[in-house]
Amino acid sequence: MSSSMRGLTVFIADIRNCRVRELEEKRINKEMANIRAKFKDGNLNGYQKKKYVCKLLYMYILGWDIDFGHMEAVHLISTPKYSEKQIGYLAVTLLMHEKSDLARLVVNSIKKDLDENNEIYNCLALHAIANIGGREMAETLATDVHRLLISPSKAALTLLRLHRKHPDVIPAADWAERLILLIEDLDLGVTLCVTSLIMALAQDNLEAYLGCYQKAVNRLKKIVVEKDFSIDYLYYKVPIPWLQVKLLRLLQYYPASEDQKTRMDLHDVLQTIINNSQETPKNVQHNNAQNAVLFEAINLSIHLDTESQIVSQAAVLLGTFIKSKETNVRYLGLETMAHLAACVDSLEPIKKHQDTILLSLRDKDISVRRRGLDLLYSMCDVTNAKVIVTELLRYLNIADYALREEMVLKIAILTERFATEYQWYVDIILQLISTAGDHVGDEVWYRVVQIVTNNEELQEYAARTVLVHLRSPSCHESLVKVGGYILGEFGHLISNLSGASAIDQFHAIHSKFGLCTLQTRALLLTTYVKFINLFPEIKGDILSVFHQYRHVLDAELQQRAAEYLAIATMPNDELLQTVCEEMPPFPERESALLSRLHQQHSDTEDKRTWIIGGKDVNKERESLRMSSLITRSNSLGSKRTNGSTIINGHENVNGTGSTNGNGHVEVDLLRFGDLNIHGEITDSPKTLTPVTSFNVIIPSGSITQGSERWFGKLVYTSEGVLYEDAQIQIGLKSEYHNHLGRIALFFNNKTQANITSFITVVEHIENLTITTPGPPPSVISPGNKIQQLFHIECQKVFTGTPNVRVSFTAGAPLHTVALRLPIVIAKFMEPIEFNGSEFFARWKQIGGGGRESQKVFKSRHPINVTPSGIRTLVGGFRFGVLEGVDPNPNNVVGASVLHTIQNGMIGCLMRLEPNIEAQMYRLTVRTTNETVTEELCTLIEDRLINDEL
Repeated sequence: MSSSMRGLTVFIADIRNCRVRELEEKRINKEMANIRAKFKDGNLNGYQKKKYVCKLLYMYILGWDIDFGHMEAVHLISTPKYSEKQIGYLAVTLLMHEKSDLARLVVNSIKKDLDENNEIYNCLALHAIANIGGREMAETLATDVHRLLISPSKAALTLLRLHRKHPDVIPAADWAERLILLIEDLDLGVTLCVTSLIMALAQDNLEAYLGCYQKAVNRLKKIVVEKDFSIDYLYYKVPIPWLQVKLLRLLQYYPASEDQKTRMDLHDVLQTIINNSQETPKNVQHNNAQNAVLFEAINLSIHLDTESQIVSQAAVLLGTFIKSKETNVRYLGLETMAHLAACVDSLEPIKKHQDTILLSLRDKDISVRRRGLDLLYSMCDVTNAKVIVTELLRYLNIADYALREEMVLKIAILTERFATEYQWYVDIILQLISTAGDHVGDEVWYRVVQIVTNNEELQEYAARTVLVHLRSPSCHESLVKVGGYILGEFGHLISNLSGASAIDQFHAIHSKFGLCTLQTRALLLTTYVKFINLFPEIKGDILSVFHQYRHVLDAELQQRAAEYLAIATMPNDELLQTVCEEMPPFPERESALLSRLHQQHSDTEDKRTWIIGGKDVNKERESLRMSSLITRSNSLGSKRTNGSTIINGHENVNGTGSTNGNGHVEVDLLRFGDLNIHGEITDSPKTLTPVTSFNVIIPSGSITQGSERWFGKLVYTSEGVLYEDAQIQIGLKSEYHNHLGRIALFFNNKTQANITSFITVVEHIENLTITTPGPPPSVISPGNKIQQLFHIECQKVFTGTPNVRVSFTAGAPLHTVALRLPIVIAKFMEPIEFNGSEFFARWKQIGGGGRESQKVFKSRHPINVTPSGIRTLVGGFRFGVLEGVDPNPNNVVGASVLHTIQNGMIGCLMRLEPNIEAQMYRLTVRTTNETVTEELCTLIEDRLINDEL
C-alpha cells in the first residue's frame, strides 16, 4: 500500500515526526482541509478516493474525529476493483455503527457482493455485516448470509454475531436441517464455525437441533478415535481442541442417546480422551489444550451417567487437579468437581478432599475462591453441614466484599436445609446476620421469620437468643428487625425468665430505635403495640413513644403512631386484641433464598446445563429443561391410575401387553402388532408433487406446496399416504384411545441411490404432547422403507395441527418437506350411543350461544347419503352415528365424548342435514366447550365441501 500511495506514506511520516501534540494537530487540520477541498471538487478517480479515505482512517485510528468522507467510502464499496473495495469496507466498518443513518446506504452494495460468485467479495461483505450488524441490516441480509453457508465459514460466524445481537431476527428452527448437515463438512474450519453457531441456536431450540447429536458423536469419533483430521489442525499434539470442546459441550444440551451404537461410540471417545490425558505435557500450550478437552469430556461423562467407570476415573483425576500448583487447573478442577457434586448419588468420593476444598477458600485468586465456595455448597449434606457452615462463617469475616452476599445466601440455605437441631439453626442464622451486616439481604431475615413462626418448638429459644443479641453494643439493623418481629410475636414465652421481663425486652429494643432507618422504626412501632397487648404493665412507657412520634415529619411513622395510640387508649381492649392476634403460620412455598441465588447464575451467554446445588435441584431443573424436547430417555415404569396401568408413560386400558427381554412390559396400546414396515401402501396418486429443494427455505409453520391433497382424508381415516414425490413416499397409520394416540410414519425411498442425512423434526402446538422413542435411521437404501413411531397425549383442548419437517439428501442437494400431521381434536373423541329421548335431552341441556355452531354451505361434489357416504365421514370423525333419532332418514345425528388430561371429558353432539337437490348441507355442532364447537364445525365443514364421498 505504501509503495503505491506515496502521499499516504509521506503523511504518516509527517505525523510521526511531530514531537508535540500542537504540531500534530496543525498537520492534521491542514490535511483535513486539503481532503475536504478534493472531495468537494468531485473530480477524483478511484485511486485518489482510496488514498484520501486511507488518510482519514489513519487520523481516526489516532483518535481524531472524522465527520466527512463517509459517502466516498460508500462509493468505494461499489467499485469492481478489489483494492478500492477493500478500503471502502474498512472505512465503513470503522466509521459507521449500527444506528448510523448512512449504514442503510451500504445495504444494497453488501447484498450485491454477497450475491457475487467471488469468495473474496463475499468475505468482505460478511466482515461488514458482522461488525456493523444493525437490526435493519440483519433483517435484510440474514437470508443471504445463510445461503453462503455452503461455502465459507465466515458466514456461520456472521450469523452467530447477528443472532447474539438480534436473536429474534434469525429463524433458528427453519435453518436447523442445513446447519446440522455442515457438522460433517470435510473442512474442519467450517465445522468449527458451524458448531459455534449451532451451540448458540440450539440452547433455545433444542428440539429443532436434535439431529446434531448423532453427527456430533460421529465427528468426535473420527477426530479422537480414528484420528481422521488434517495435520494442519494438530495443535501441540492435540487435534483441533477447539472443535472437540464445542462438540462435547453441545452434547451436554441433550439427554443420553438410547441408541446402543451411539452410546458405545461416545464411550470410546471419552475413554480415549481420559487415556490421552495421562501423557505428560511437553509445554504449557500442550497442557492447556489437553486440559481443555479433558475437563469438557469429564463434564459430559457426568451429564451422561454419574455411575459410569469413566466418572470414577475422573473423580480420581479431579482430586489431583484441585491440588495443582497451576491456578487454571485448580479452578477447572473445582468447577468440574462441583458439577460432579451436583449430579452424583454419593458424595463420599468428594468428601475425601474436603480439607483441600476448604483451603481453596484462602486461595490467592478470587475466581478459585468462588469455585471453592460453589463446590462446598454442592457437596454439603447432613453429615458435614456443621463443619462446612462453621468454616464458611469463620471465612466470612475476611472474605472479599464481592463474595459476601453470595456467601450469606449459601450459608442461610445450607443451615435451613441440613439443620438437625433447632438451636443450631437459630444460633447460626443470628450469628450470620450479626457478622455479615449490610451484606444480609431482606430475603434472609424474611426466611428466618417464616421458619420461626411455622415451628412452635423454635419460638421460645429464638426469642431468648435474639434478646441476647439485641443487648450487644454492636447489633446490626437486620438483627433489630428480626428481634422486633420475634419478640413482638413470641416475647411472652420468655417474660417469666430472669432478665427477660416485659420492660427488659422493651428497653433492649428501644435502645436501638434511634439508630435505625425509618422503615425499621415503623416495624418497631408495630412491635410496641403488640407489647401493649401482651404486657399491659408497660403500657405507659410505650404510649409516651406513640405521643412523641405523632408529630414527626415522616408520614408513615406519624400515621402508625397516631393509629396505634388511638387503638391502645380505647375504653376496651377488644379492637387491640383483634389487631394484635398472633400471626398464623406462613404458607409453604419455595425459599426466596433459592430464587435469589439462582438469579445470580442465570445470565450467561453459554447456558450451563447444571446449577450449583445438590442432585435433587438439578434433577428438577433438567426435567423442566427437557419438557419441550422429544424425549429419548427410558420408560417411566409402571404405576396405577384409576384402575388402568401406565406402561412406558401410556395408559393400557385393555390390560394387554408383552414382556421384552429386559423384563419390561411393552404394551401394544394401539394394536400396532400388525404394523409391517415391509407392507405396501396403496392409495398412491398418479401425479407427483415436486420435492422442495435445498435452495427453498420453508419457514416454521409453513408446509410444502401441494401436500394438502393427501392430508384431508387422513383427518377422518386412520391410514394412507401422507405425501409422495419422485424421491420419497410417506405413509401413515394411526390409532387413538381416549386422550392417547400413536402414529407410525413410513418413509419409502423411491430413488436408485441412498437417502442420507435423514432427519425428522416435529413442530409442536400448544396443549398437545408428541414424543418419539428415538430418531429414525439416517440412511434409507434404494427401494427400502423405514418407520418412525410417535406417541401423542392430548393435555388440553387445542386447535390446529402440528407439522413435521422431513429433510434428507438424495444425491447432492438437501431436500426438505414440511407436512401437516393429521392430528386434530376429533382424534381424541370416543363415540357413544344415545336413544332419541336421551339425545334431545342432552342437546337441550348443552343449549345454544357459544356452545352451538351452525353453518350452511354448498358441496363441490354430489352428496352421497348411502352408508358409505356422509355416515362414514361422520363416523371417521369419531362420532357415534345414532340411527332412528332424526325423523328424516337422510339426516345424520352423532354423539361423542372428547377426552383430555387437564380439561377432562367434553360432550359433543352434531346434526347434519343434507339437501340433495340443492347440493347443500346444514351442519349444527353443540359441545360443552366453545373452542371445541368451532374447531369441530370447521373440520367437518371443510371435508364435506372438498371431499368426494
